[in-house]
Amino acid sequence: MKSMKFAVLATLSAVALSTAAQAADYLSLNVGEFAALRRANYHAGQFGAEYRFDEMGYGIHPIVGGFITSHDSTYGYGGFNWDVALLKNELYLVPNFAVGAYSKGNGKDLGGALEFRSGIELDYQFVNAQQVGVALNHISNAGIYSHNGGEETIMATYSIPVGTIKNWLHF
Repeated sequence: MKSMKFAVLATLSAVALSTAAQAADYLSLNVGEFAALRRANYHAGQFGAEYRFDEMGYGIHPIVGGFITSHDSTYGYGGFNWDVALLKNELYLVPNFAVGAYSKGNGKDLGGALEFRSGIELDYQFVNAQQVGVALNHISNAGIYSHNGGEETIMATYSIPVGTIKNWLHF
């Protein structure tokens, strides 16, 4: 009986993983500078990750992610990317919008916890579907608090299909 349960569980797991591996979900890692475009004492290194779900339609992808700075500021968010092919399967312009929660840590006060992110990214896609790019984002509270200390971030990005990671790990 145990071997039958194991076989059913193994088969269901294999089907679920193979289906997920075919989806165009990406894991994107980024590194860059927080407070990149202003003269301020808040310049900080920024390190983050973003999960980009398979396309919903019209090139729109839901995203969730977060970052931490070298001043212990953190931001977690959810939103959308829109992949605009400049050269199909090679070069993409990716406008994005997200909303999330910010904690200043020892970094810059952006005015409150609720912060909005808008940005643009330029990605080059290799034949193996992995991507490298550069991203510019603006984070601010859109004036919903009395203080709106928005900032810009510039990041280098590396994105890899989740299916590739699963293949590397032999799932």
